[in-house]
Amino acid sequence: MPPAGDALVLAVDLGSSAVKVGLATPEGAVVAWNSAPLHTDYGPGGRVTQDAEVWWKLVTGSARRALATGGVDGGRVAAVCVTGQWASTVPVDVAGKPVGPCLMWSDTEGEGRSRALVGGHVQGYRARALTTWVRRSAGVPSTSGADPVGHMLHLQLDEPAVAQAARWYLEPVDALAMRFSGVAAATPASMTAAWLTDNRHPARLAYDATLVRRAGIDPGRLPPLVATGSVIGPVLPEVAATLGISPDAVVVTGVPDLHAAALGSGCVRDHEAHLSIGTTAWVSCPLPAKRTDLFRQMATVPGLTAESYLLGNNQETAGRCLEWFGRVLDGDRPPAYDELTALAATSPPGAGDVIFTPWLAGERSPVDDRAARGGFHHVSLATTRADLVRSVLEGVALNARWLLEAADHVAGQRLAPLRLVGGGTQSLLWCQILADVTGRPVERVADPLLTGLRGVALLSGLALGAVGWEEVRALVPVDAGLEPVPERRETYDRLFTEFTGLYRAQRRMFARLDGRTSPDA
Repeated sequence: MPPAGDALVLAVDLGSSAVKVGLATPEGAVVAWNSAPLHTDYGPGGRVTQDAEVWWKLVTGSARRALATGGVDGGRVAAVCVTGQWASTVPVDVAGKPVGPCLMWSDTEGEGRSRALVGGHVQGYRARALTTWVRRSAGVPSTSGADPVGHMLHLQLDEPAVAQAARWYLEPVDALAMRFSGVAAATPASMTAAWLTDNRHPARLAYDATLVRRAGIDPGRLPPLVATGSVIGPVLPEVAATLGISPDAVVVTGVPDLHAAALGSGCVRDHEAHLSIGTTAWVSCPLPAKRTDLFRQMATVPGLTAESYLLGNNQETAGRCLEWFGRVLDGDRPPAYDELTALAATSPPGAGDVIFTPWLAGERSPVDDRAARGGFHHVSLATTRADLVRSVLEGVALNARWLLEAADHVAGQRLAPLRLVGGGTQSLLWCQILADVTGRPVERVADPLLTGLRGVALLSGLALGAVGWEEVRALVPVDAGLEPVPERRETYDRLFTEFTGLYRAQRRMFARLDGRTSPDA
């Protein structure tokens, strides 16, 4: 193990569209990093998959490049830690190698299985299933099948060859941790979306027998639970040799991007809130007790320690909306992010009263409506290209305000200031729009794109004893603090009223066009 002052963490952030790999100090300072794009396959019946073997090749290749381009001695690497997408399922063999593709968080092949399990007429759920799950875990498997229970049921019942070959069903962060360590392990944090642990007792490292039995999942394929932020074991000798890192390096448990963002934003004490604008969006903060709000589609999940919780929720599309619109503007040469935000800056606040609704792939929070779809509203002959781009930024911000006001209710207080993280917040214009639309002061974390890498570096520092919890917030640099501009409040309050009204007015149309028959859809 290198001397404490020389130690580095090999940090991995497996997103939905790209994987980032970096080297960082245990105090969270990223010294070198690179990224590689990820490919997603879409198939019939709601199939959405990625190749987990490709992940491993990209991660190891990126790690070698980070060491080489950063001019870093691999012997300084003391720990490896992974964060990234969650609510996805990787079937692996006894050695941790995938025996089938990863079913992504948006894969709904198991919808029929999930509806048969928990579907009913109370918020879409059977009353007994709802009360049993919420009482114990604070959440419930989705009737859409887009979560680990839906995935595992689909594999067990519809893909028997894959199920027979699988020794474990792992979350992506746990699958990569196993490739590094050879050890199958999960944590209450990484297994959050399975809703198979009794979260009334977050320190209990066991699956809830009642929930596992009701889910119909083979308990023998669920990975053993260990404490979040603990050391799983040493890096496999052959992996250390291949990467050129210290043979004494250890693997720290992986965590979902939600948990890494809490650490990477410095928001680790109760009610310290962060807002992430990445491919998707969420608002979260640590909370002292288990809570559930089915009406607003959010709940607490096991937190960063055995005694804590994090507020969990998700909006399906955020930064992805701007990426989509860039392709629509010019599919042959989509404008760069900086070009789009510069163009948006030439439109006035309110974008000429054009409202963009960002539900391009449905919505999860504060309403669960997979049939919802986006649109531009109040477009006229006077509307400019700049107005349309700005309305996309403002539409994502209006959606975030909708989520934030719901989060206030669950948290029991107004969440402010907000620390901003995620690739979308690289634009100071977008950060200012978020401040103006939400009416709250915001603080942009420095290098917001690297929040996940910083988060798992800090988690490793905590696991190694190099960092104390009381130090975390001060270790996270903030490079911009923005206040809402009072003169814009009336504009955005008026647009927000219309924004939420658009969902209420259109939800039945969404259901009809989607072919759903529920009168409440």
